[in-house]
Amino acid sequence: MPPKGTTYLGIDGGGSRCRARIEDGNGRLLGEGISGPATTRIGVEKAWRSIMEASEAAAAQAGLKHEDFSRLHAGIGLAGLERRGAEAELKRIAHPFASVLFITDGMAACLGAHSGADGAIVVAGTGSVGVGLIGGREIRLAGYGFPISDEGSGADIGLQVVRLALRAADRRAEMSPLLSEVLSAFDDDPDQAVAWSEEARATDYAAFAPLVLRHANQGDPRPSHRRTCS
Repeated sequence: MPPKGTTYLGIDGGGSRCRARIEDGNGRLLGEGISGPATTRIGVEKAWRSIMEASEAAAAQAGLKHEDFSRLHAGIGLAGLERRGAEAELKRIAHPFASVLFITDGMAACLGAHSGADGAIVVAGTGSVGVGLIGGREIRLAGYGFPISDEGSGADIGLQVVRLALRAADRRAEMSPLLSEVLSAFDDDPDQAVAWSEEARATDYAAFAPLVLRHANQGDPRPSHRRTCS
């Protein structure tokens, strides 16, 4: 039986996936759902589809039907919300919820980490950003988007290791098991890597980050030589 009273939907839309969580007015978890990327950098329409897919999955777990969405108050934290025109475009989309509030994914994480009180966090996922809330004033460091920002993110790590792998292919850097595996993803053909890079998104580069961490744990010397990648 659907829950009575005020019900809340929380959305965490990032560069790799979108997560939805439905709770009642007492903070009791009712349902969760996951879908694909929801950053506005893939396009507002695609991001909204991911939001709705995750919301519908969470609603199904909570025993809610689509008509019950009109009782959900949605708080939606999205990566890339600060991109020019993105929030206005999102607000023009007809939604089924009782109300909707859009904020950046970084601020959503900061509010959650400190329960709305003053504090700061550093988020490092596909992208990265530092966010603080001091006396009601939002502070942001970096987080301007890949590849010009997002230092230390999964996408940035992937970009650096692809660059270094190409240097190794040119014999301008020492080959290692890590770089060899990166090159094998392109059939050991630098031209394939170039063609891939022309269409690759942040999530594509971020896919190499787990590989870097795995080789670092196995003692590969290249991950520790970060300055040679820049």
